[in-house]
Amino acid sequence: MTAHRTADLVAALRRRIVDGEIAPGEKLPSENQLIAAHGVSRTVVREAVTRLQAEGLVRTRRGAGSFALTPPAEQGSGWPARPVRTVAERRALLELRTGLESEAASLAAVRRTAADLAAMGDALARFEDSAGAPAAALEHDFAFHRAVAEAAGNPLLLELIDALGPAMIAMPRHRLDPAGADGAGGGRGSGAVGHEHAAVLTAITAGDAQAAAAAMRTHLAGSRRRLDGK
Repeated sequence: MTAHRTADLVAALRRRIVDGEIAPGEKLPSENQLIAAHGVSRTVVREAVTRLQAEGLVRTRRGAGSFALTPPAEQGSGWPARPVRTVAERRALLELRTGLESEAASLAAVRRTAADLAAMGDALARFEDSAGAPAAALEHDFAFHRAVAEAAGNPLLLELIDALGPAMIAMPRHRLDPAGADGAGGGRGSGAVGHEHAAVLTAITAGDAQAAAAAMRTHLAGSRRRLDGK
């Protein structure tokens, strides 16, 4: 009976996350709320959250609660061959992105056009204006990275970013408050992400390939720290 109730609760929460009812970065209902809403025990709730963590749909931070992560893209015929689900797989994806996007930023510094700079600036501004709207923050975060890849002038690189899609962006809750958990520029929160994006854009605008690559590498290192809750 307990296993059946756990499976039902997992299915219900998974559906809400995948459908966007619980947006990326949004906090899940508390244990007490889930117990009351679904008529289950605390053990069932905790087991359900553990299963969702294993699927890469939920991230739990000690003392803060559990938060929805970006739902993995549906598996298709393209690349990657399987969705990125677990936190460990997201770390591996960030390692891949570091090499790929650092080179993209370097190329963009040399090849960018005025239209490219405008697209990056627009995505950055929209991200910074998306406080309280997790889905929009995710969209504009990805738009910035895609604009950098497009500015690199390598169609294969852009195709790879498009294949990864917005699901490549991990969105822990503390990234969604412009002031961040430690205040703007404090190393956490979307304030930090905005500053990091701005540093990438500044280097690309200046045509400094080395600085652009370094700024992108710094940004993705920050993404890794935020994914780990640091």
